[in-house]
Amino acid sequence: MIINHKEYVFKLHNQTYHCAMDVTMSYIGGKWKTVLLWYLRNQTRRFGELKKQIPDITEKMLSLQLKALEEDGLVKREVYAEVPLRVEYSLTDFGKTLVPVIEAIAAWGRNLGETEGKLVEK
Repeated sequence: MIINHKEYVFKLHNQTYHCAMDVTMSYIGGKWKTVLLWYLRNQTRRFGELKKQIPDITEKMLSLQLKALEEDGLVKREVYAEVPLRVEYSLTDFGKTLVPVIEAIAAWGRNLGETEGKLVEK
């Protein structure tokens, strides 16, 4: 990125990012991460609940994306030693800082869907 006619990059967690958007997209980029953050923004959910909310995601991809979000510190995975085993996912405090961002992205998409498309019942 260019600031005052000088070229800069961000160095973060042993990675080099060429602009702020590059940093952001490394955390939320891809097809499913923002969708998962959206469904976790207001409440804790179990794996099966997330799978029901996002029927097009495979269980393997859901697991991989949740793990990536957990590794990035956005999602907390809590395991309860019960029979059957209960695992719950929620946003960390760090993950909650993205809520206004994903709400803005959703509002943009909702506006585009309403102005350029139409809402139809499934």
